[in-house]
Amino acid sequence: MKAKTVLIADDDSAIRTVVSQALSRAGYAVRSTGTAAGLWRWVTEGAGDVIVTDVVLPDENAFDVLPRIKKMRPSLPVIVMSAKNTIMTAIAAAERGAYDYLPKPFDLTALVSMVGRAAQHEVRPVTPPNAPAENLPIIGRSPIMQEIYRVIARLTQTDLTVMIEGESGTGKELVARAVHDYGKRRRGPFVAINMAAIPRELIESELFGHEKGAFTGATSRMAGRFEQAESGTLFLDEIGDMPFEAQTRLLRVLQQGEYTTVGGTQPIKTNVRIIAATHRNLRRMIDQGQFREDLFFRLNVVPIRLPPLRERSDDIPDLVRHFLAQAEREGLPRKIIPAPSVERLQAHRWPGNVRELENLIRRIAALHPEETVSPETIDRELVSAASSSASSEPGDDTGGLSGYLENHLARQFASFGDGLPPPGLYHRVLANVEPPVIRAALAATKGNQIKAAELLGVNRNTLRTKIRAYGIQVVRGL
Repeated sequence: MKAKTVLIADDDSAIRTVVSQALSRAGYAVRSTGTAAGLWRWVTEGAGDVIVTDVVLPDENAFDVLPRIKKMRPSLPVIVMSAKNTIMTAIAAAERGAYDYLPKPFDLTALVSMVGRAAQHEVRPVTPPNAPAENLPIIGRSPIMQEIYRVIARLTQTDLTVMIEGESGTGKELVARAVHDYGKRRRGPFVAINMAAIPRELIESELFGHEKGAFTGATSRMAGRFEQAESGTLFLDEIGDMPFEAQTRLLRVLQQGEYTTVGGTQPIKTNVRIIAATHRNLRRMIDQGQFREDLFFRLNVVPIRLPPLRERSDDIPDLVRHFLAQAEREGLPRKIIPAPSVERLQAHRWPGNVRELENLIRRIAALHPEETVSPETIDRELVSAASSSASSEPGDDTGGLSGYLENHLARQFASFGDGLPPPGLYHRVLANVEPPVIRAALAATKGNQIKAAELLGVNRNTLRTKIRAYGIQVVRGL
């Protein structure tokens, strides 16, 4: 049987040599070139069964050549290599019909395996969509993020249901927006609903809408989120907080493609892509009878696990640069965080993940007078950051009564020795101060957690987390 031929295009002769040797040892015939012109000549001659090409070539960008290749030889698989390892590169590769995307530096075994799959794969032509031009704030070059980029890129050509799992603050909604903004439904609406932020008795009305007179206070018809998201994407955040009864109605929608409004009788057809997200362990909730197993499998068609920041600390320098640039664009003073200070950030555990890091960088940019941020400043700020809830939103912990108490205590503790309080003291004091403040807010709002969160100046998820942590009993209608 004749060996299949792999065409390699890369202007780095060392990479061409190493890749050629690895593929030759695997039994492939290999041709290599340093230019797009050389690659295009072979393609027009009908040579090659698989292409492996770098994006940046001296005479032409591979992304400009790819559409011509797909038009002339639509079944020829093209693997794109790139040292610019961002989500935009992965999406651009998928949009232009690449078989796969391989970030540099890469493992030769992985490359050979990918070529083997491509050689047996019948590639169908893909029509490149017109993607939005702006960058998405999904930052990271770590291997685990590269795999997530590849998954997102593949999802852009499908309507599959997606389940995003990850701790609070890892960027689940950013990923959901990326799947929508670069997918087939990008011209439709993106509608998000957070199950944890809506009273349980109102979730079905929020999702499916209600008719006039359906319940006390329903003075007019209201469109639900499914209707608002028609022909687009509905993002169900914190799906683990959905009441069991609402889970049953959602399952029926996913099975039958239709729903009825609360108080309505006529079924309504729906054409919506579902992306769900959770920080909870849904499999454990299934075992405990708190989440429907059949609904889980309907939602978990394509699972994406977002890693906590502590598992990708190598991405922190890129994230810091991104948040500093963002703060400067918003009018905050320019700041420089040198390598020793970044190392302090990389050593931190980040219970609030990327959101907590963003909060800290914004606080430094806004409050610290020096342009170059010292390691000592980082240490002092991490004392405050360590108390942040893993569910906090940007700005939560610096606003309202709770934020005032935290910042006031941090300033008081800065008088200890080198600026750090005795170990554990901050948390012990905070644990004595916060519960009575939360209880007072709940009493003032008759147990309404949404209004209590607004009164305290914190996000509703933050308040719910603190209520559970402190074991506070909530009684509505006090």
